[in-house]
Amino acid sequence: MSEAKKKKGFVDRSLDIIEKSGNKLPDPVVIFISLCVIILIASVITGSLGVKAKNPADGKVVEAVNLLTPSGIAKMISEAVNNFATFPPLGLVLVVMLGVGIAEKTGYFETVMKYTIEKAPKKIIVPVIILVGILGNAAGDAAPIVLPPIAAMIFIKLGYHPIAGLVMAYASALGGFSASLVIGMTDALVVSFTEPAAKLVSDSVHVNAAMNYYFLCASTLLLLIVAWFVTVKIVIPRFGNYDSSVHEEEDDITKQERRAMLFANIGLVLVLIIIAALAIPENGILRNAKTGSLINDSPLMNGIVPIITILFLVPGLIYGFAAKTMRTTRQFAEMLGDAMSTMGPFIVIVFFAAQMLAYFTWSNLGTIMAIKGAEVLKGANGVILILGVLILSAGINMLMGSASAKWAILAPILVPMLMLLGYHPAFTQVIYRVGDSITNPITPMMPYLPLLLSFAQRYQKDIGIGTLIAALMPYSVAFGIFWTLLLILWYLLGIPVGPGGPIHLP
Repeated sequence: MSEAKKKKGFVDRSLDIIEKSGNKLPDPVVIFISLCVIILIASVITGSLGVKAKNPADGKVVEAVNLLTPSGIAKMISEAVNNFATFPPLGLVLVVMLGVGIAEKTGYFETVMKYTIEKAPKKIIVPVIILVGILGNAAGDAAPIVLPPIAAMIFIKLGYHPIAGLVMAYASALGGFSASLVIGMTDALVVSFTEPAAKLVSDSVHVNAAMNYYFLCASTLLLLIVAWFVTVKIVIPRFGNYDSSVHEEEDDITKQERRAMLFANIGLVLVLIIIAALAIPENGILRNAKTGSLINDSPLMNGIVPIITILFLVPGLIYGFAAKTMRTTRQFAEMLGDAMSTMGPFIVIVFFAAQMLAYFTWSNLGTIMAIKGAEVLKGANGVILILGVLILSAGINMLMGSASAKWAILAPILVPMLMLLGYHPAFTQVIYRVGDSITNPITPMMPYLPLLLSFAQRYQKDIGIGTLIAALMPYSVAFGIFWTLLLILWYLLGIPVGPGGPIHLP
């Protein structure tokens, strides 16, 4: 054992330091409470000093707001429940977990995983999970919620540690957030901020939701390879094997389980056919009634969370009754309750995380930091400009998790600024998206990190946030290096980043 420890390389030693340091931090609940206090103190200092920044896009002056005033304290008290209730990931997570919980508790997931391992070549499964994580972002924020627990179960069947599967799926979904082979709601969302920002300089420059498509397709292949390498060479060896006598006893799929899985899969296909029938026709009810779009403000995208819930719930129910793992409505209700009970720690953390993000918004500290950071980039050009925007985006992402919120702040600053330097808005947008994605796995501002911790604690009760950050760090570092190199190469070759998305303005 001592020899093995001596043979640890630089990467493992570095991750050990991160893990030990991270695990010395207080419980996530205490961390978010502490951040609330820090933000309040910072708002007092900056507000008293009159810290402010002028938005170069619209000329408005943004001033730091002291939250520890009578009106500020009253607002914090009166809005506390609303902050919690309207915290976007809360409803998304709980609704999706209704379907996921039934599919898991009835044994549907277990049987599908066993069947997949039985039939699929072992070498293909890991990259397939990574690809699903990257492509899952086309459906919004569901991938980092749904995929990690499924990946954990698959890893158990592969003989790997389930937490390695959790972090791989989480890193793939969030680190590869801006890469995809399909145009999704994220593309429509970011361009909705880019377009008005571009019009501040010129009405003749046109943008579209697909203008980053070429680069994002290439990014998908690159990140798939990078994440696969990191998983196999760093993460899986780091966590080692996982002993589970429960799973060892359930190697074979019974005839009843196979029959139940067949019926459940037929039910899943029927649901997909119904969704397609409601979405594909030009007058389909899942399309935007005014524009006919399937992506922009459509019932399909706006209702993606309940749709995903149904996609898990229907086969889960069918499997439960066919396999006789769920015989009564009482068992159905108990399974839903069990699924929700695992979300208790996450719900507690969300309350304080919601307050922290609200304080950060009300104090205007995030907006001021974004404006000040953009001002630093004014004198840069070429490769230096790319690196500057990347670092700015990645750095702000450590303080503000919402991609749309950051781009709402940065687009009116960066898009006009780079247009005046001769760069097309499509190129500016793609630089931001890369920078925003690479630190997603490790930012404490991402509301899904507490959820990941709750998943991990199912397999290792004493696991700390430092262990997860240490496991996620190699993905962020590797994505940052290789994705940046791809972006610089793309720029030097002058390849358009997508249809209607040249690097330079005509």
